[in-house]
Amino acid sequence: MQYKFYLKTFLCVAFCLLSSLFLHSQNQINIEDFQKLKFRSVGPAGMSGRITAIDVNLNNTDEIFIGSASGGVWHSLNAGTTWLPIFDKEQTLSIGSVAIDQSNPDVIWVGTGEGNPRNSLNVGNGIYRSLDHGKTWKCMGLEKTKVIHRIKINPQNSNIIYAATMGSPWGESDDRGIFKTIDGGKHWEKILYVNNLTGAADLVMDPENPNKLLVAMWQHKRTPWDFVSGGEGSDLYLTYDGGNSWKKLTEKEGLPKGELGRIGVAIAQSNRNVIYALIEAKENGLYKSEDGGENWKLVSSKNIGNRPFYYSEIYVDPLNENRLYNLWSFVSVSEDGGKTFETIMNYGNNVHPDNHAFWIHPHNSSYMINGNDGGLNITHDGGKNWTYMTNLPVGQFYHINVDNDFPFNIYGGMQDNGSWVGPSAVLKRGGIRNYDWSELYFGDGFDVVPNVKDNRYGYAMSQGGNVVYYDRLTGRNRFVKPVEDDSIPLRFNWNAAIAQDPYRECGVYFGSQYLHYSQDCGRSWEKLSGDLTSNDTTKQHQDISGGLTIDATNAENYTTIISIAPSPLDENIVWVGTDDGNLQLTLDKGKTWKNLSTNM
Repeated sequence: MQYKFYLKTFLCVAFCLLSSLFLHSQNQINIEDFQKLKFRSVGPAGMSGRITAIDVNLNNTDEIFIGSASGGVWHSLNAGTTWLPIFDKEQTLSIGSVAIDQSNPDVIWVGTGEGNPRNSLNVGNGIYRSLDHGKTWKCMGLEKTKVIHRIKINPQNSNIIYAATMGSPWGESDDRGIFKTIDGGKHWEKILYVNNLTGAADLVMDPENPNKLLVAMWQHKRTPWDFVSGGEGSDLYLTYDGGNSWKKLTEKEGLPKGELGRIGVAIAQSNRNVIYALIEAKENGLYKSEDGGENWKLVSSKNIGNRPFYYSEIYVDPLNENRLYNLWSFVSVSEDGGKTFETIMNYGNNVHPDNHAFWIHPHNSSYMINGNDGGLNITHDGGKNWTYMTNLPVGQFYHINVDNDFPFNIYGGMQDNGSWVGPSAVLKRGGIRNYDWSELYFGDGFDVVPNVKDNRYGYAMSQGGNVVYYDRLTGRNRFVKPVEDDSIPLRFNWNAAIAQDPYRECGVYFGSQYLHYSQDCGRSWEKLSGDLTSNDTTKQHQDISGGLTIDATNAENYTTIISIAPSPLDENIVWVGTDDGNLQLTLDKGKTWKNLSTNM
């Protein structure tokens, strides 16, 4: 076919070019010869990705800054009609917080490292400042804090800034807590610290008294096989003097007894004596203070959301102390001070679930902005209708793949946004558009494996080993996940391993703790191995992971196969890697195996 001719011609020219470079440099590649090659964006933007922070210039509320989990900072001057990336040249693209100095909007602060410590968390490298409206940036310290989830600027003195640092969930560190600068970021002082597993999950400032702060401290830790939210370090703290002294609020003030987990806090701008706290505990609850945080009472323990470790975000309508927004898988609103809630954002109004960021206009609360795992939404009618921003390409790809078409197609799976296919180029005017991309399968997307001979067909995956055989022409998906054939449950990684057999069009390998093989495109499977992992039973309790609140989503599945590499030179050779450190090799297609991990 013609595309094969073009592909062969391109490969021939490329080979000749590389050969001449090799000969010219006497078998040494000169990197400068490749300096003019540049990356280009091919999309997609239509499904976007996780938004973690929002701030708006109050002097011009059409000007919006947003931060994303791994796509940097974006800036719009026209209420989201167009966006520009303004943080791409920095050392990290993981954003936890964005704060505009409203007394001088040319000054923007960005805290790196997202504050949603799921298993695919990206950490940052400190706090950044721009003095020219985001054109250039300078790191202002706190490089070891890993996650900066909140930044608060004293509206009466722009040199005074507070940073709520969460720290990495993967290990102990003293670089977490509340940090303060009084000289615009030249020097930082740690003014609140509990222990090396406890970071600051939320920070709010009194709208009229910037020396009054409430801080939610959160003890949490993650391993590849477990996640624990809660511990003795989690508490709510109050200061009236800018952090020189702190009061720990306990059950004496009306908060729940026992260990606490993640806490979200919100102050009512219209009545700053009214403060809400969404508290993870043995029984999760929404608490309310009507005396500025000194005393608390339980308002509700029903219909207050889910998955505290991933959400715990609440916001009060600036004009109505009794209207409260709760961000969780959906968004709920209460009109009675938190006693009851009604869901206003869900699948029904075409808004992506899993919400992490929110902004409400301080003088017109019908204008709100929401950030979630699927991007950004804006409403101008109090949440009745939402406009989805289809021009923010911040999707988080786990894997990418290509086929042999001309132009070749690109395949990939993204965090919570499914598996997609789109062209690397288009032979038409206008370039690649969002409609050129097609969704193959939903869920958290991982590997996509197109059939090497007919890319109408292929495999697409979602979390925990779910895999389908897709048909791009009809849209039909056939579920092909291997099933148990004995009493031992199969263990599939969150990001399970799959590999096309280089020798058979319908041959495919798939990994649980065993290596599975199908020669009929997933209609039937055989096991080519025993358990290739350590089978450490102490690390196989994902069903009780989460700590105070169980979060059994397959994210902490462990002792599983995570990579498969069949040899393209010998069909009997297959390499297998496991998440617990084994490197297994078979030379006879699964009859015998050798663990080579001790050689490394």
